[in-house]
Amino acid sequence: MKKLIFTSILAIAGLTTSANAQIQEGNWMVGSSILSSNFGLNTGGGYSIGLQPKAAYFIADNVAVGGYVNLGISKVTNGSPTRFDYGVGALGRYFLSPGEKGVDNLLNHGRWFFEGNLGVGGSNVENGNSTTGLDFGVGPGYSYFITPNIGVEGLVKYQGQSGFGNEGLNSNITFNVGFSIYLPTSKAKSIANDMK
Repeated sequence: MKKLIFTSILAIAGLTTSANAQIQEGNWMVGSSILSSNFGLNTGGGYSIGLQPKAAYFIADNVAVGGYVNLGISKVTNGSPTRFDYGVGALGRYFLSPGEKGVDNLLNHGRWFFEGNLGVGGSNVENGNSTTGLDFGVGPGYSYFITPNIGVEGLVKYQGQSGFGNEGLNSNITFNVGFSIYLPTSKAKSIANDMK
């Protein structure tokens, strides 16, 4: 019983700490957007679901750079053509500090951030338009830390693809929900060594 009470106290203390240590220089962020809905800005825009694994390294406090892979498949309605989205590239994130530029954090358990990406990607629609070329996006998000090392995230992003194919520019606004795991470099090295 004492162990249960002690564990509960530690868990509550962990939840009440502010989000600072996770986003310090030298740490790693690994995660994914696992639910993505878009609101098409082009004719025929609809809804889609995608997966976007990402990893980043904190080069300075509050600043992370890394890479992403984008995979998605969608149908607007039953019987409509299938759309496949793909992309790979670099991403960057900047986390706002408490009080910075008038930004306060929700319940002191998370951080607002801005994310941008740039890479190569495209979309193919079955018997329809396709675009392959520059994949880019930018938008604000919020990471709510359910534990000191795991954040549940929401991200609103302008996402575009510009290049070759039937469509020169394909763009939309997406709302993404996902999670990230924040690891100190020593912990990431330990996990990598355990996987060998």
